[in-house]
Amino acid sequence: MKKEELKDFLNAKVLQYNHPNFLESDPLQIPHLFDKKEDIEISAFLTATIAWGNRKSIINNAKRLMNLMDHSPYDFVMNHEEKDLERLTGFVHRTFNEIDLAYFIQSLKNIYGKKNGLEGVFAQQAKPGTLQPTISHFKQTFFELPHPSRTTKHISDPLKGSAAKRINMFLRWMVRDNLTGVDFGLWKMISPAQLSCPLDVHSGNVARKLKLLHRKQNDAKALAELDHSLRKLDPKDPVKYDFALFGLGVFEKF
Repeated sequence: MKKEELKDFLNAKVLQYNHPNFLESDPLQIPHLFDKKEDIEISAFLTATIAWGNRKSIINNAKRLMNLMDHSPYDFVMNHEEKDLERLTGFVHRTFNEIDLAYFIQSLKNIYGKKNGLEGVFAQQAKPGTLQPTISHFKQTFFELPHPSRTTKHISDPLKGSAAKRINMFLRWMVRDNLTGVDFGLWKMISPAQLSCPLDVHSGNVARKLKLLHRKQNDAKALAELDHSLRKLDPKDPVKYDFALFGLGVFEKF
């Protein structure tokens, strides 16, 4: 497929899948339950954190998370007391458990209380071009409090070779415009041009079939290669093609 043909094909798939109808089966439905900026951010961040494995299970456990926080995630983060964390006992999604969740709540309180929130941390550390080094800096900030060593695995570090799929997905949700009612466009200090595609098995396999990606592993090097290919197609909003790649893989078994 020639470049212009490929671009036309993928743009058509973006129009097809960048649509609120697909929120019914997507974890992104969780932050759409909220209107307040901080509630959207925190619910999106926690949902993205557990977004691996079966999507129905992800959605169910994200709903359970919101219920544990009385459907007011920002208020719970900022005003919880030690005894309130007891209600988290028994929460588990794959390897993310109550120990990890309790630290995430504490770290988010630190970030919103002392770091100007999630947007503030990412925007302050963002540099022109890719946000992958910014994600690595974010991880350092996130774990600046005393923390269980086991919990660090739940925030990926691109500078250590990770494609950081879940953080890149969270950033897409926050930064891309909300013209179609899918992403939120809440963060104005970061440009969509800086975003990277949330690279997973589905988007990776489709990208390889379309010759947008040649590297076999879904790691940081593969993400950089895919970034390069997608920026050629649309330098201002390369991550819109996440919808096309993911949709082709999950819904069309491309």
